[in-house]
Amino acid sequence: MTTTSMRRAPHACFDAMEHIDACTAPDGLSSEQIHDFDMALQFLQQYTGSTGTFNSYRREIERLLHWCWHITFKTLDGLKRDDIENFIRFSQRPPAAWIGIKKAPRFLEKDGKREPNPEWRPFVATVSKSAFKKGQTPSKKDYFASNNSIKQLMAITSSFYQYLLLEEYTYTNPVALIRQKSKFVQKRQGQTKVRRLSPLQWQMVIDTAEQMAADNPGSHERTLFMVSALYSMYLRISELAASERWVPTMNDFHKDQDGLWWFTTVGKGNKERQIAVSDTMLMALKRWRKFQGCTVLPSPADDSPLLPVHRGQGPMSNTTHIRAIVQSCFDQAIQRLAAQKQTEEADAMMDATVHWLRHTGISDDVKIRPREHVRDDAGHSSSAITDKYIDIELKERHKSAKRKPIQVSQKKSGEKLF
Repeated sequence: MTTTSMRRAPHACFDAMEHIDACTAPDGLSSEQIHDFDMALQFLQQYTGSTGTFNSYRREIERLLHWCWHITFKTLDGLKRDDIENFIRFSQRPPAAWIGIKKAPRFLEKDGKREPNPEWRPFVATVSKSAFKKGQTPSKKDYFASNNSIKQLMAITSSFYQYLLLEEYTYTNPVALIRQKSKFVQKRQGQTKVRRLSPLQWQMVIDTAEQMAADNPGSHERTLFMVSALYSMYLRISELAASERWVPTMNDFHKDQDGLWWFTTVGKGNKERQIAVSDTMLMALKRWRKFQGCTVLPSPADDSPLLPVHRGQGPMSNTTHIRAIVQSCFDQAIQRLAAQKQTEEADAMMDATVHWLRHTGISDDVKIRPREHVRDDAGHSSSAITDKYIDIELKERHKSAKRKPIQVSQKKSGEKLF
């Protein structure tokens, strides 16, 4: 490790998914390091079916390569168990020069060429949405690697080494040799808290979306339909936006032989699934189609975009734009809660994101629908994931504890402390 490598941030190696095939090794690498780069590139090219998965794998693999090349001066095939443990510790507390305070694009277009962006950093310090709205800005000294981020780092690094083993590029998986993973990843007893809207917050969101649509249908009928779909069908934002792997169309809503309506989507892991469409979601679809001048319900031949762009032609593909639309609804809902003196509810909603609508829909439905039905509609790989949304047992556990007395062990008085 050198002082220079700690004080100077490395440049990005791997471009966005749509440009990954054109990536070449950075200048100044040795032949062994170029081999590392080539193996990592081949590994990442296997994950271009999902933007989210690709971005996660690219982030962790790139950090590993930079650490190898600039900090420990080793190559992938030379890393041992102790090296991986040092890499994890490094990722928990990276040098300040490697930390950014804003998300910057990895590469920029210049004179028709893709060049590394000098403002990009391997790690980024952030603050919560509520803190940002109150004027707090990110600070490098406050950078924190969460428990989940370390778990993801270890899982992706291990997956990468399994690939290298199969390619006979290395002969061990040093991540698998770490016996005491608990020193890096804390185990949690019981359920993890699900980030979701309270009943009052959700009611305010849908009421606000309906009011926005009534006041300005040209802009906000789309908002109302988005909010309804994200909540009612537990959609991820990537399942609403068009991409190379999937373009949501009207005929993804379809009726089976029994007259039941379903929605087909392609979700996480490039897996197709059928979602049962409720009567209220079908009403939301009818309203959205009526606004667009379409027939009440789509025919099997209606392959028009489910969410066409506001101006021009084609489907919406910008997830950032979709987030901004839903966030504008959240912001107005927060204002209305504050105006009604629901200060705690308004403050608690400051950190809400689009994904909270999926969590809220699942949490509300798992109370009234069979767990297996919710699991399949949500696209969960197992019922254990769906179980995270069941908080009835937690409520009962707290109820049984609420009135427990604490008794003073004095046989004569028999008095209770409380």
